[in-house]
Amino acid sequence: MRQRQGQQRALYTSEERRRRDASPWTLVQGLLAPLQFLVFLVSVALVVRTLATGAGAEAAHASIVIKTLVLYAIMVTGSIWEKAVFGRYLFAPAFYWEDVFSMLVLALHTAYLAALTTGALDTHGLLVLALAAYATYLINAGQFLLKLRAARLEAPTSLTLAGEGAR
Repeated sequence: MRQRQGQQRALYTSEERRRRDASPWTLVQGLLAPLQFLVFLVSVALVVRTLATGAGAEAAHASIVIKTLVLYAIMVTGSIWEKAVFGRYLFAPAFYWEDVFSMLVLALHTAYLAALTTGALDTHGLLVLALAAYATYLINAGQFLLKLRAARLEAPTSLTLAGEGAR
């Protein structure tokens, strides 16, 4: 079904909203997202301290590894959530651009782990790479927060009118 120009598809159809609300993965995502942000804040502080003073590199590296592991956890469980709600593990139309950008976030975090394990970069290079990964994470987190806000602003009646049959 084509949409009129200027008319947006609702984020969730009524059936997708029902599946989202019934999925245990919704709660998992709701718990992992703030945990990841807390780990991120601690890690940023450790990374910046190490870059500024040269001290605490081991703690900074450990925090980046922990942040990356939490990222992997939220990405895997987020894919399971997306499958439960939208019927596909990634790139559902409602979250297409967030998923695309998530791939960049994953790539940069994984590049950090690869460089750390292979010794491809020195400490400074590793920490700069981590900060680049963290910048993309912040952008991606913002994308998801905007979607969360949009979902909360959608009235259930508009879901039925705008969302049913839109796929």
